[in-house]
Amino acid sequence: MSLESVRAFFAEKAPEISVIESTTSSATVALAAEAYGVEPGRIAKTLSLRIGERVILIVAAGTSRMDNKKVKAQFGGKPKMLGLKEVAEITGHEVGGVCPFGLKSPLPIYCDVSLKAFDVVVPAAGSTHSAVRITPDRMAELTAAEWVDVCEVRPGD
Repeated sequence: MSLESVRAFFAEKAPEISVIESTTSSATVALAAEAYGVEPGRIAKTLSLRIGERVILIVAAGTSRMDNKKVKAQFGGKPKMLGLKEVAEITGHEVGGVCPFGLKSPLPIYCDVSLKAFDVVVPAAGSTHSAVRITPDRMAELTAAEWVDVCEVRPGD
């Protein structure tokens, strides 16, 4: 379902954006950066979190690291990463392909300000071999995301 649901999402909401596919895996930030020829920071990774009873997605720059204190202050609870099976069940995307597009059911989406350092970012597109090139603001607009500051950028990554 994943890649197809992402293609359908863009066909409906932003037909000018096309999904790109790689012959090599882009399941991690390092692999994705290599597969799509960009620096690791431009890979927009999607974190799937449970905070209390809520599940949220946070999209952040590939070289950033979630700051638990900032997340707790922003969302009012301790964040817990979803397990592999839970991620696929809730988002409809497999780990390594999780993105804020074409979700199985609507989820609150947040874009971390770490993405604003880049004119174009490369988030996954529903599979471990697909992505899109998109501006951070357009991604936030298309997914009705709220901007938050919950990550720290790790220099030198």
